[in-house]
Amino acid sequence: MRELAERLGVNPNTVASAYRTLRERGVIETAGRRGSRVRPKPATTARDAVRVEVPQGVRDLSDGNPDPALLPPLAEAFAAAAEQGDREPVLYGHAPVEPGLVRFARAGLDADDVPDGPVTVTSGALDAMERVLAAHLRQGDAVAVEDPGWGSVLDLVPALGLRTVPVGVDDEGPLPGAVQQALTGGARALIVTDRAQNPTGAALSAARARALRAVLADHPETLLIEDDHGHHIVDLPLYPLAGATRSWAFVRSAAKAYGPDLRLAVLTGDPVTIDRVRGRQRLGPGWVSRTVQRAVLRLWTGGTVDPAAVAARYGRRRNALIGALARQGITAHGRSGMNVWVPVPDETGAVARLLHAGWAVAPGARFRMSAPPGIRVTVSTLAADDIGPLSEAVGAAIGPRAEESRTFA
Repeated sequence: MRELAERLGVNPNTVASAYRTLRERGVIETAGRRGSRVRPKPATTARDAVRVEVPQGVRDLSDGNPDPALLPPLAEAFAAAAEQGDREPVLYGHAPVEPGLVRFARAGLDADDVPDGPVTVTSGALDAMERVLAAHLRQGDAVAVEDPGWGSVLDLVPALGLRTVPVGVDDEGPLPGAVQQALTGGARALIVTDRAQNPTGAALSAARARALRAVLADHPETLLIEDDHGHHIVDLPLYPLAGATRSWAFVRSAAKAYGPDLRLAVLTGDPVTIDRVRGRQRLGPGWVSRTVQRAVLRLWTGGTVDPAAVAARYGRRRNALIGALARQGITAHGRSGMNVWVPVPDETGAVARLLHAGWAVAPGARFRMSAPPGIRVTVSTLAADDIGPLSEAVGAAIGPRAEESRTFA
C-alpha cells in the first residue's frame, strides 16, 4: 500500500481506505501476509445461479425441497397463534422469544446432549450463521467449511468479507485431518452439519464426533457453528460437538420438517455468543414474529408430524436409489436426509444428458470448491416407480465407476 500511495502521489491512508472498501464490497479478499487478490467472482454472486432451467415435462430433482405431502397443515396452528395474539398482543418491549418455545426447544436440546446455554430464535439457519459469524470475526478471517457443502454457506462466508477454507467430507462428516490442517493454518471458525449434510447426506458418527472433539481441543479459541437442519427428518442419533470450544453455536431449523416458508430456527450457544446475536438482532429486525413462533410451537407439540415416519420415508427413497445405482456399478452417497450425491467424471455432460432424458438434477458446482465433480439428486418426491427409470438414466448419463471411494475430497 505504501508503494501504491507513492506511485499515485496520495496519502497511504487513502490507499488503505480504498482497499477496505474493496474488501467490504467483496471485490478483493485478504490473506494476511500473503497479500490481497481479486476474487474470481463477486462475493454476492449466489451459487444458485449455477442451476438448471427445468423445461416443462421434466421431473425436477434439483431443488432440495422437502416433500410437500410430508409437511404439516399450517392453517390450524396459525389460527390458534393469531387468536392468542388477539388476547395477548405482542408490543414493543415485550420478550422477543416465546417462553413455551424456549422450554420445548431446550428440552429437546437437553435430550440430544447439547450443552446448556441460552436460547434465542432467528429467521432460519442461515440467518443464525450470519449473525454468529459477524459477532465474532473480522473481514479477512478464515472459516473452515465442508467441501462439498451447502451452497448458501459457501456464498455467505465471502459475502461477509471472510475467506473460505475447504474441508473434505466423507459419509461420517468432516475429515479430522482436514479440519486439523485448516485450524492449524489459521482458520478461526468451523461450520459443521451434524446430519442430513447438503449435498452428500453425511451424518456425524460417534467415532467421528470424538475425533473432531480431539482436534478442537487443540484449538479452543475456534468459533464452532453446528447446523442441525435435519432435525425431525433424520432417524440417526445426534452426536453434537457443541462445547468443545469456548465459543460455539448450535442451530436447529424448522424448515425441512415443517416448511421452508416458516423462516424459523432455534439457536443456542455460549452466553457471550447468544448475547451478541440478540443485541445485534434488536438493532435490526428486532425479533422473529411471536405469532410465527407460537405457530411453530403448536406444530412441534401438536403431533401433526411423526418424525420417525417422515425419516423412514426419506430413508426408503434414498436407499432405493442408492441400491439401484449400486447394481449398475455406480457409487452414490446418502446416509441421511433427502439428497443423494453421485460422483461423476463429467458434471456438465451428466446434467445435460439427464435433462435430455427427462430428469433435472443439481450440478455439483453449486456445492463444491476443490472437491471432485458430482451431481445432487433430491429424492424427496420420488415414488417407487421412479427408481428404476431414474437409475437407468443416471447410468446411461455417467456410466459405471471403476472404483468406490468413501470420501468426496
